[in-house]
Amino acid sequence: MTAPSDIFPVIWQGDRAVLIDQTQLPARYTTVNIDSSEAMAVAIKTMIVRGAPAIGVAAAYGMALGAREIECERRDEFLSELEAVAQRLRRTRPTAVNLFWAIDRQLAIARQTAGAVADIRAALLQDAQAIQAEDLQTCQAIGQQGLTVLPQGDQPLTLLTHCNAGALATAGYGTALGVIRAAWQAGRLARVYADETRPRLQGAKLTAWECVHDGIPVTIIADNMAAHCMQQGRIDAVVVGADRIAANGDAANKIGTYGLALIARAHQVPFFVAAPLSTVDFKLASGAEIPIEERDPAEIYQVGTTRLCPDGAEFYNPAFDVTPAELIAAIITEKGAVPPEKLIAWRSGE
Repeated sequence: MTAPSDIFPVIWQGDRAVLIDQTQLPARYTTVNIDSSEAMAVAIKTMIVRGAPAIGVAAAYGMALGAREIECERRDEFLSELEAVAQRLRRTRPTAVNLFWAIDRQLAIARQTAGAVADIRAALLQDAQAIQAEDLQTCQAIGQQGLTVLPQGDQPLTLLTHCNAGALATAGYGTALGVIRAAWQAGRLARVYADETRPRLQGAKLTAWECVHDGIPVTIIADNMAAHCMQQGRIDAVVVGADRIAANGDAANKIGTYGLALIARAHQVPFFVAAPLSTVDFKLASGAEIPIEERDPAEIYQVGTTRLCPDGAEFYNPAFDVTPAELIAAIITEKGAVPPEKLIAWRSGE
């Protein structure tokens, strides 16, 4: 067995944030230095950093960088310009709620911090670092909570996951892949099946890279092979992440997740969503209210610089879909695993 992952996609180093450039993996491991809020916005938009919790951490550092760039020292003017920084960061990715959660938390810190503007700048950086540390602890807790709901038995499990909800998508360790890591460390995992996750191939590129890095046995399959694998009895459970969860338990995740949940239901394979509580948007009654990002159609019709599809065809490229709560066995959070229909009552302590 291996120790917890040492992959950290966002770190603060001196006077800047350093990101693993996930667009280069698995061919090359490179990092990008981010020293301005605009550079952070571009990094989030272009998916140099991706995954809802990691985007939240990155956005918090983006706010801290933006605060440093504001030259005025009058408190009211500073807060006004900080809101402009927040708006620029909000426009980068519409679906991942952690982005908005982190920005709102930073704005609240700015308003609540007494003293000079320099004190607000220091408080924002301190809070961004706290968000990063909290998320890492949260992911490790999600991993342990996942062990309580995974199928029990004498034989180690084979789990299937979609997209990447690992260390690269968080402050480290991962949500869905955090559950998988915890199962591996507990001797309860035999193998991971990773959907390749068209069109950006995050499963084939990123999840598989993390598993190989940590010595976890992994088998990559094309997305359209999942049903066959379940029919053949190869999959004991499905564990995925989420970018936003509505109050009723509907969960938005990478496109293809909804179809995977339907397949799992047809084959009586339990389907779990692993995500921090910060991913639950209790302001939204259902998944119908979750905005779905549409991305460049080039992600579909070409690989690298090679075009695969004929000119004249049209393309539709939604980045996410919404899995209805009734298809989800449990939502695994840092505080415990809960059936989706009990999410609101559980949160309020009833």
